[in-house]
Amino acid sequence: MAKNKGLRIINCQVRILFIGLIAAVFLFSCSRGAPSLSPLKEDAVILAFGDSLTFGMGAERPENAYPAVLQRLINRKVINAGVSGEITAKGLKRLPALLDNYNPALLILCHGGNDLLGKLGEEEAADNLGKMVRMAKERGIDVVLLGVPRLSLTSISAAGFYRDVALEFDIPYDNKILFEIISNASLKSDYIHPNVRGYRMMAEAVAKLLLEAGAVEKLNAID
Repeated sequence: MAKNKGLRIINCQVRILFIGLIAAVFLFSCSRGAPSLSPLKEDAVILAFGDSLTFGMGAERPENAYPAVLQRLINRKVINAGVSGEITAKGLKRLPALLDNYNPALLILCHGGNDLLGKLGEEEAADNLGKMVRMAKERGIDVVLLGVPRLSLTSISAAGFYRDVALEFDIPYDNKILFEIISNASLKSDYIHPNVRGYRMMAEAVAKLLLEAGAVEKLNAID
């Protein structure tokens, strides 16, 4: 009897310690909160870097591409540094000169779609994106990451490595907006590119992310 009672006491103590450990992990996670950004000054420059989704393929006119719409929404200068068809390996080589030239306060990174389409390897794409993020942060530049969905002839699914990169570097990211746009034929100009309405939704999602992260205090209303 005494032995059984002792085992029950030990088991109870173990359960209490386990519950306490879970609670501590939960409280630590909550205390970290969502990643934040430094407030953008009115004369701050933002570099929107990526491939055709940044360039604005299917937008009809440059002013309809998401960087141009974002500029009107947040009243900050946004440089469109998108190159159609580019893979992350080439983007990694192109980025340093742009960071040096524009010295942006914020980098919006939307890249990797062509790696996914070309089946070049998600591990390599994630590694290249991580190097881009590190390159910017080492220069004191904040980074926002936009996830590009994985496409096939029969389905569209989220590419999880964007979330992994964002968590590794503790940066804000959006892994939903492009998935929503590319899943909706009425928001696309072709199989993979948004139309005017889709790019506006993309810009609005980025603007909202910047607002929630503390980079801007308000958004402008635009026609």
